[in-house]
Amino acid sequence: MNREEFEALVADELDRLPTPFAEGLRNLQVVIEETPSRALLRSLGLDPRKDTLFGLYEGVPLPERGFDDSGLLPDRISIFYRPLREACRTRRELQREVRTTLIHEIAHFLGMDDDEIDGFGYG
Repeated sequence: MNREEFEALVADELDRLPTPFAEGLRNLQVVIEETPSRALLRSLGLDPRKDTLFGLYEGVPLPERGFDDSGLLPDRISIFYRPLREACRTRRELQREVRTTLIHEIAHFLGMDDDEIDGFGYG
């Protein structure tokens, strides 16, 4: 799957999000990047030689925001094209993994921790 097709797949999956996840998507930017940098992986305690990321949420989760947080730039979710493409053998598998990754990262934006996300089946 080429990059343009991947971008369309991500857009389609954003349009199909479950209601609890879709309702809170204000001031959130979703971007597609080629791959996470080695420096980013190291900053997250990952080993760039054997670890990668499919997605990453960066920002202040909604429940942690105060009145003085208004006017901030949008929070950001990065979806990493190459690791996802390389991990999935079929289009269907890639579609499922993109959906899972989007929901996982949006859940962080909504303030959920990994245990709560696992409870939804998107860990």
